[in-house]
Amino acid sequence: MVNARVERIRLYPVKGFAGDDTEKARVSNSGTLEHDRLFALYDDEVLNGRKTEDVYGYAASVTPGGLAVESPQGERIVVGFDDEGRRRLESWLEGVPEDTTVLYDDGVGFVDRRDRLASVSVVSTATLHEVASWFDGIDADGVRRRLRMNVEVGGVPAFWEDGFAGDGVPDLSVGGVRLEGVEPCNRCVVPTRDPKTGERREGFREKFTRKREPTVPDAETFDRAYTVGLICRVADGDRGSSMLRVGDIVEEA
Repeated sequence: MVNARVERIRLYPVKGFAGDDTEKARVSNSGTLEHDRLFALYDDEVLNGRKTEDVYGYAASVTPGGLAVESPQGERIVVGFDDEGRRRLESWLEGVPEDTTVLYDDGVGFVDRRDRLASVSVVSTATLHEVASWFDGIDADGVRRRLRMNVEVGGVPAFWEDGFAGDGVPDLSVGGVRLEGVEPCNRCVVPTRDPKTGERREGFREKFTRKREPTVPDAETFDRAYTVGLICRVADGDRGSSMLRVGDIVEEA
């Protein structure tokens, strides 16, 4: 891993909306990346691209003025990362989808597995290119937008991250921040859908699984082949003040 470095960091301030790149991200006290998935749409349950197509086409980013959200029609609003910002965003999004409210949580946020694991997700750039090569008309950036990972590592081979999932494997040090690989990221229907329109690509999951099966390390850690990416827990001592930066050296810890 001599050449392994952080190539990209991406945050998703509103769960289900497209995210945006950042040069650096602070690790929160809860063990997530600051500003990642702090807002979510809610209608009897937290909504994402698996549960409603209405979130597709929206994009959210962190700006000096706060949270910026852009609609599929190009309309834009900037609100604060606070409850007042939540109320303004909810009013702006009224009816999208119908009877939906907006939630805000500045603790663990609305990351997947929030009830048991505050996490940061990691994938290699080579993995994105490899998956893209399996599908006509989808490039690496298209895969990136479908998989919605936080930290992308360059200088390593495809599926490099598999070696850090499960028990008895080394941890990762990312710029001195210790990330403990907990489990591979099992996938849902979201990667099968166009990240801009929500249109489902027929046969995506089946072809993905067929292509992925030869590279899956072991059945004990990987109980299915429809999986890609690594779910990490940030070590307790690195929470609250540590920063992840593009260009950080990545090595075994």
